[in-house]
Amino acid sequence: MTTLTLKNRAAWSWALYDWANSTFATTVLAGFFPVLFKQYWAGEMAAAQSTFWLGLFSSAASLLVMLMSPWLGAVADRRGAKKRLLLLFTLIGVLPTLGLFWAGEGQWLLAALLFAAASVGFFGGLTFYDALLVDVAAPQESDRVSAWGYALGYLGGGLLFALNVLMATKPEWFGLTSATQAVKVSFVMVAAWWTLFALPLFLWVKERPVSAGTDTGFAALLAILRRAVKTPGVLTFLIAYWLYIDGVHTIIRMAVDFGMALGFASNSLIVALLLVQFVAFPAAVAFGYLSEYIGTKRAIYLGLLVYALVTAGGYAMQTEGQFFLLAGAIGLVQGGVQALSRSFYARLIPVDQAGAYFGLFNMIGKFAAVLGPLLVGVVALVSGSNRLSILSLLVLFVLGAVLLARVREPGH
Repeated sequence: MTTLTLKNRAAWSWALYDWANSTFATTVLAGFFPVLFKQYWAGEMAAAQSTFWLGLFSSAASLLVMLMSPWLGAVADRRGAKKRLLLLFTLIGVLPTLGLFWAGEGQWLLAALLFAAASVGFFGGLTFYDALLVDVAAPQESDRVSAWGYALGYLGGGLLFALNVLMATKPEWFGLTSATQAVKVSFVMVAAWWTLFALPLFLWVKERPVSAGTDTGFAALLAILRRAVKTPGVLTFLIAYWLYIDGVHTIIRMAVDFGMALGFASNSLIVALLLVQFVAFPAAVAFGYLSEYIGTKRAIYLGLLVYALVTAGGYAMQTEGQFFLLAGAIGLVQGGVQALSRSFYARLIPVDQAGAYFGLFNMIGKFAAVLGPLLVGVVALVSGSNRLSILSLLVLFVLGAVLLARVREPGH
């Protein structure tokens, strides 16, 4: 058991970047942009048409990130450029987010382009941020460092989102004229927050020496796939991760929609989202410590078991109170599953090729929430039951856990 984690400035600076960029995920990505797009920028457009364009631009951004992550990860390894590329993608995220403030009513195309660009910056930067974990944490302390990153992300994202929700519901308290103006000011606050709290990473995190043998160019994806097949446990873990994280992402994306289908109030659903953020902060930290006592794999299994129980609970859910209980349960394990999966993977891969391997990891992450929604949709269509469609996600958690069992835990 280690007691060294997060006692150095580099580790804290790395973890603080999650506090910085998670505000984009909460306030912009999940919170306000979809609503403002439909009601303000594309207000004159038919609802189905605005949904199509929003989905198209979101998918295009995700596809771009998915295709370029392994290649840019290999470039980062070859040139020692993880921090420089993270800085570039941070700017690609921050500047368009700031630009949303000036996108006027009806300018849906400009807003969609800015949102897509900011999404590329946010998701694209994760490859280099995750890869820097091997530079700030020794293998025996990576669980706790990774957990602190997710924990600070949930806390920072939740705090600013809570303030932004208050601004949107009570704009007059902040000297603002409308909820729309409050939301646009919130985007400026996200850009400023992201910039300010990203600075420590660029000042105090140092990269490992360059790996001269790493492939670059678009052949990097095939090269890293070949290496992944030959590296013990990596390919099996990635398939397991794809399955269970697909279930995790599907629940995150569809929980509000499912609650609305059951007739729950939208305000209650927003409060439930905030509950997840704040419960996940201490819970993610706790998972970092728990893994030292029971092992990383067992801690991940515990999280997957809770997700399986939540899925079964969703099938039987009837009241808003039950929705809150399930949201709280998700908050207890969401950050832990994500953080420990990242640190477990970091210990499986060669540290001098972390950029390329985490490019592959994040490509899998972007491809997640493809199978889950499809499974949910097909089961709903065939059975005519939304409840059975949610229950079908059990398959992803069970198969993911079975495959994970075949991966030997590093150091054991």
